Amino acid sequence: MELQGKVALVTGAGSGIGKAAALLMAKQGARVGVLSHTEDEIRKTADEIRQAGGEAVPLVADVADEAQMKKAVADLVGAFGRLDIVFANAGINGVWAPIDDLKPEEWDRTINTNLRGTYLTLHFSVPHLKQAGGGAIVITASINGSRTFTSAGATAYSATKAAQVAIAQMLAVELAQHKIRVNVVCPGRIDTEITENTDKRNTEEAEVPAEYPEGNIPLTGKEAGTSQDVAELVLFLASDRARHITGTPVWIDGAQSLLV
Repeated sequence: MELQGKVALVTGAGSGIGKAAALLMAKQGARVGVLSHTEDEIRKTADEIRQAGGEAVPLVADVADEAQMKKAVADLVGAFGRLDIVFANAGINGVWAPIDDLKPEEWDRTINTNLRGTYLTLHFSVPHLKQAGGGAIVITASINGSRTFTSAGATAYSATKAAQVAIAQMLAVELAQHKIRVNVVCPGRIDTEITENTDKRNTEEAEVPAEYPEGNIPLTGKEAGTSQDVAELVLFLASDRARHITGTPVWIDGAQSLLV
């Protein structure tokens, strides 16, 4: 119960990495605000936490919407009285297409969800972390845009992921005086629904073949990592065990990103 007494906000908590992290944090004693734009999913996550004996409040909001995020954070603090941990995880793959095929509205949607969403999450959360006397922020980025650049057509997505690493490193310095740590996890291939939700169009035009050794993930062969694997890393970075770690990207990919 190493998060006993802590209050956490997890965005994108309706499925995948966000849900796994929310469940694990609750299991470790945190009271959790679980946030998603999909109401039925987020209520299920909150119900699972409660059924397991934890405390959770469902928060329905679009992370890119200023008014909705302001209200969501206020509702969480109103319910539990404080905020100590923020897992800014919500994001989309969006449309992957050659740059001259990618439409401005498709670019904007990816940027707004992944980058504006991260900004708004932190913008409204940080005052409460300061008031609590410190805390931990973890951001979900990716190996794309930070170590690998071979996902054809993923320019908008990779740009947001590179920017999230920069945000974490900038804020690690800015917020250190307030005892707020900021780190970023960079998953490789993980068994979540985000891959199935990727909209790829004419990506063959942007492809440059990359040669891989046999087995595309050195540590596990063809087996992807799991949401639980990432959740365990997030728990560590959010806990006092990581008390001297800040501004650090952690790649969790079984060495996948070292192949190219």
